[in-house]
Amino acid sequence: MRSAIFEKAGQMIVEDVAKPTLQADDDVIIKVVYACVCGSDLWSYAHGDNKEAHSENSGHEALGIVEEIGSAITTVKPGDFVIVPFTHGCGQCDACRAGFDGTCDNHPGYSNWSSGFQSEYVRFHYGNWALVKVPGQPADYTQGMLKSLLTLADVMPTGYHAARVADVKPGDKVVVIGDGAVGQCAVIAAKMRGASQIVLMSRHKDRQEMALQSGATAVVAERGPEGIKKVREILGGGADAALECVGTEASIDQALGVLHNGGRVGYVGVPHYNNRPLGSTFAQNITIGGGSASVTTYDKKFLLKAVLDGDIDPGRVFTDTYKLDEIDQAYKDMQERKTIKSMVIVSE
Repeated sequence: MRSAIFEKAGQMIVEDVAKPTLQADDDVIIKVVYACVCGSDLWSYAHGDNKEAHSENSGHEALGIVEEIGSAITTVKPGDFVIVPFTHGCGQCDACRAGFDGTCDNHPGYSNWSSGFQSEYVRFHYGNWALVKVPGQPADYTQGMLKSLLTLADVMPTGYHAARVADVKPGDKVVVIGDGAVGQCAVIAAKMRGASQIVLMSRHKDRQEMALQSGATAVVAERGPEGIKKVREILGGGADAALECVGTEASIDQALGVLHNGGRVGYVGVPHYNNRPLGSTFAQNITIGGGSASVTTYDKKFLLKAVLDGDIDPGRVFTDTYKLDEIDQAYKDMQERKTIKSMVIVSE
C-alpha cells in the first residue's frame, strides 16, 4: 500500500509499505477514504521535533471503510463507514465512563493515540468501542458533509473539549486563543454551549472571517499586554473562560491574562513547554483543565448528530484538498498558512 512518510523536517514523501494486518483480537483494518493534516503534525514537519527521520507519518484523523475485524470485535463489521478517531478509549474504565476517553485508564499514554493515518490502510487497535459508525456510505454524502464528518476524528471534539473542561456556560464571556482548525472549532463549541460573547485572538483576515461566521462576536489581533487590554475593553472586564488551542507558553500566558480572577482555562493545544508551574495561578483562583479530547464520547452523544442535522458546519476548516501523492504540499501549505487545514483524498 502507499503511505506518507516523514522523511525529515520540511519533507514528507510517499512510499510503498506493507499493508497492515490483524495482530490482536480487537484490531480493525480500515481502508482510508479521507485523511488530513493536523496542526500538531506541523511541529515535527517544521523543525523535526525529535522525530526520527524516514519514519511513520503522524497523521491521526480519518474517515474509512472497515475491511477486516478481529475475533473480539462486535461493534462494527466489514463494509461499515466509520469515523476513525485519534483516540482508542475502552468505554468501560472510570475515565471513559466519566467522559474522558481521550485519557483512558486502560490504554494509558501513547497506547491511546493514533498515528500513521495518512495511508491507504490502517490498523486501528482497541477497536471495539472507539470507532464511530456513520450511516450509509461516503457516496451518500456531499463533499461539504464529508469534510464535517472528518473533523469529528479530532478537531471538532478537541475544540469542544476545550469548552467543556473550561465549563463554558450560557451567558459566559469566552476568549479563544488560536485561529487554526481547533480554535475555529472551539468557537463553534463555545456557541453551542451558550456563550454570550466569543472573542477570537487572530492575526489573519481569512481566519477572522471564518470565526465570525461560526459565532465569534469580536476579533483581537494584538498579543501580549496590548492584546489582553483590548480583550478586557471589549468584554468590559476579564473573561469567564479562555480556550487555549495552540500549545505554547505564550498562548498559556495570554489565556491567563484575559481572565478575571476566578476564571477558567481549557487547554487543548499539545504542550510544547514545561516551565508553567501551577503555583503561578494561586493568586488568581484560576481553574485549569485540559488534555486529550473525548472524541468517541462527544461524537456518539451529540456531535455526529449535530453535523448530520446541519446544526454545525465544522468542515469549513478544510480550505484546500490534496491527493495522497501531494502530501508534502498539504503540509507545506498549512505550515505557510496558505490553508487552514488540509484534507487528503486517499481513495474514492
